[in-house]
Amino acid sequence: MIEVTEGQSPVILGLPHTGTWLPEDVTAKLNATGRALADTDWHIDRLYDGLLDGVTTVRTPVHRYVIDVNRDPDGASLYPGQNTTGLVPLTDFDGVDIWDTPPSDADIRQRCDDFHRPYHAALSEQMDRVKALHGFAILYDCHSIRGEIPFLFDGQLPDLNIGTNLSTTCDPAIEALVKNHCRAASEFSTTLNGRFKGGWTTRHYGRPDQGWHAIQMELAQRCYLTAEAPPWTYDPAKADTLRATLRAILTDLSRWRPQ
Repeated sequence: MIEVTEGQSPVILGLPHTGTWLPEDVTAKLNATGRALADTDWHIDRLYDGLLDGVTTVRTPVHRYVIDVNRDPDGASLYPGQNTTGLVPLTDFDGVDIWDTPPSDADIRQRCDDFHRPYHAALSEQMDRVKALHGFAILYDCHSIRGEIPFLFDGQLPDLNIGTNLSTTCDPAIEALVKNHCRAASEFSTTLNGRFKGGWTTRHYGRPDQGWHAIQMELAQRCYLTAEAPPWTYDPAKADTLRATLRAILTDLSRWRPQ
């Protein structure tokens, strides 16, 4: 079920939240709010498609409400003391319940086996393969979110949100490369390790001393959608402007070499 495209570039794109597939038994247990799937990273796979020749991609088609592959499988919070969603979310990003019948502990364990572990087995395999080719691998984890969600953060989220878990998950030169490209794009606002510091994937695979580098990009959806609301329409004109910046980032990441 995990979708993998193998390339020869040192860059791997992680696509953990673009899927909208739900097993029938999960659909039956969600309420109307949950079945709306509002917290999807809408069209992120389309946004990144074709930006870098030879890039490897790892994508799950499974929706995050089934299980969130960007969360610690042990259930630990990414942001202790702050509102967030867990391994299997009980609410949407607005804090509204999404279940008629919440998942049991047994349900969660089974979903880990069925969907979480296979995604990370595929991602680990590609990190190993790419590192064998180049001596290192760069995981670029692709995300997006609505720019205004009071339950999760105050005010308006910057357009481009870079996460390296306080500069620990990749070589400093990789962080600087991405940050400099973002800041040079004057039409977008940027922050580094702000509200989003990198999810479990970035933190788990970010092992620069072992040649595994990871960085997360969380995009405000206003940058490429007509509106941050249903039907979540992709705006080609907005997207093309953003794609130019993303293409420059990925191209230079593909050319990066350790010093």
